[in-house]
Amino acid sequence: MFAKFIYLEWKSFTRSASFASNLALKILMGFLVLYFTLVFLALGVGAFYILKEMKLDPLVTINKFLIYYFVMDLIIRLLLQAIPVMNIRPLLTLPFKRPTIVHFSLGKTVLSFFNVVHAFFFLPFCAVLIYEGYEAISVLFWLIGLYSLVYANNFLNILLNNKDNLLGIFITVALILAGCQYYKLFDITLYTYPFFEALFHTKWVFAIPVLVLAGLYYWTYNYLKGDLYLDAGLTVKNDIAKTEQLTWLNQFGTLGTFLKNDIKLIKRNKRSKTTVGLSIMFLFYGLIFFNSNSHQPVVMQIFAGIFVSGGFLITFGQFVPSWDSAYYQLMMTQNIPYRGYLNSKWWLMIIGTIVSTILASFYLFFGWHVYLTIVVGAIYNIGVNSLMVLLGGAFTKTPIDLSSGKGAFGDKKAFNVKTMLITIPQLILPVGLYWLGIHLMNVNLGLALVALFGLLGLALKNKAFVFIEKIYKKEKYATIAAYKQKS
Repeated sequence: MFAKFIYLEWKSFTRSASFASNLALKILMGFLVLYFTLVFLALGVGAFYILKEMKLDPLVTINKFLIYYFVMDLIIRLLLQAIPVMNIRPLLTLPFKRPTIVHFSLGKTVLSFFNVVHAFFFLPFCAVLIYEGYEAISVLFWLIGLYSLVYANNFLNILLNNKDNLLGIFITVALILAGCQYYKLFDITLYTYPFFEALFHTKWVFAIPVLVLAGLYYWTYNYLKGDLYLDAGLTVKNDIAKTEQLTWLNQFGTLGTFLKNDIKLIKRNKRSKTTVGLSIMFLFYGLIFFNSNSHQPVVMQIFAGIFVSGGFLITFGQFVPSWDSAYYQLMMTQNIPYRGYLNSKWWLMIIGTIVSTILASFYLFFGWHVYLTIVVGAIYNIGVNSLMVLLGGAFTKTPIDLSSGKGAFGDKKAFNVKTMLITIPQLILPVGLYWLGIHLMNVNLGLALVALFGLLGLALKNKAFVFIEKIYKKEKYATIAAYKQKS
């Protein structure tokens, strides 16, 4: 029976109208999988000897920080891993047993990259432990316990998929715990380390995560089986209606009307809320580059400044006009000027950039020059990147499911040559200008060159909008056709 399901999945993939883009995405993802596989493999083999050279006990050190490893794994799954999906409606009218369908759907996740990749770290590390004289049975029980927790995260991701705001909660908790440990206020590892140590030293403890995994599988199985009906999900959920007039925007005419729609869209939908949450995460991106212990090249500081100030611009702007894909066809039948529509999106991104720059004022802790780099990045975002993002949106024909928080980083149709070329002035040009200024004089000249290009872009905004508007009109019918495509 499972062989039949695999055959149907293959036919669904090869007969899809988007087969070419799916195949290209699979090839691209294959390279990414290979890269991360090699990284995990190198860490698995080298971690033991690297920790030995640092005068640390490898097994004790790994056990101490495994709590963060599994918390980050769950966060990444909630953000990126798709839940098992099958087109079950045709199957329910055929002689397929519902338990078989559910078991196959869950079985698809077993071979997910998010599960398999951990083997490239744990298996080599365990092999090195045995080679270095650790008891083989203890290593085996330790491995079984840890991999049971990996798959426990896999099924937790399915159970928690439709729970709003959990991703933000998990990230906040992880940051608070890491911060408390860094500043020696509270060390969570003192309470979790004994359990991971017991997985190695006490023979029966590995049964605890195995039983937890079995319980989660049974729970997930019943959870999916309970919704396996033709009319599942058709029940209308009754919510309390809230009206928001936002009358203060009426003074801006057509621009105000579009802004009201965008503000309501952001406040009311899961996908847009997830995007705002991701833009907040971008605020902390600069900590990688601006702290005193960073070994990043100085030229990459402007790269960080652009990301810190432009988090909302990047995450929201890359999907213009896809945010309106559900009703884009209707909107195109109305007497709506493209200039007014694009101008409202531009102003929304500008407001988001200004707010992000103000919120990033905590970087003043690292000095005025660091915050000046962020301000310069904001100027470049406002003058150049806002226009580049709008231009890229004309070629990114990705319909968005506003009720889902998945895929907030992108989608398969976002990958094309034109959008990749547009990223050159977005990211590579400011880094090149900053590098040129440093080599001609100093970092101040580098900042001045980046800011100058931002101001130049702002001065040429109207001319740029004329060109962008023509592109959108040219791509209008191709965009409508793409939004009609559901497969």
